[in-house]
Amino acid sequence: MIAYVHDHEGLFLWLAIASGIGLIASVVLVPWLIVHVPSDYFSHQKRQKYQWNNQAPIAGLIFVFIKNVLGAVFVISGIVMLVLPGQGILAIVVGILLMDFPYKYKIESWIIKRPTILKSINLLRAKAKQSPLEV
Repeated sequence: MIAYVHDHEGLFLWLAIASGIGLIASVVLVPWLIVHVPSDYFSHQKRQKYQWNNQAPIAGLIFVFIKNVLGAVFVISGIVMLVLPGQGILAIVVGILLMDFPYKYKIESWIIKRPTILKSINLLRAKAKQSPLEV
C-alpha cells in the first residue's frame, strides 16, 4: 500500500487539492443557495412557473443549461462529500433543487419533508435571518 502511494503521489496530491476546494466550496455555496430558496417554494401543490419565462428563448435555454450543469456538479460533489469532508447531503439536495427533470418537484418535496433535512435547512435559514421553509 505504501509503495502504491509513493508511486502515485501526484494523484493523491490532486485528490487532496480537489477535496480541499470541494470543502471550501460546499461551506460557502451550499448555505448561500439554501438561504436564497424562497420560503414558500414547497408550499404549492404544483411547481410554480419560472420568472424568466418571458425572456428570449435562447437566453432561457442557456440559463437552464447552466443551471442543470451546476446542479449535476452539486449532486456529484455531494456524493463524493459523503466520504470526503463537506456537507454531502445538503449539496445533493441543492443539486436536485437546481436541476430540471420529470417529477422533480415531487422528489424535492419528499426529500424536504424528512425531519432531519428540514431541520438542518431551517437552521441555516434562521442563522441568515430568513424565514423557514413552508412545507
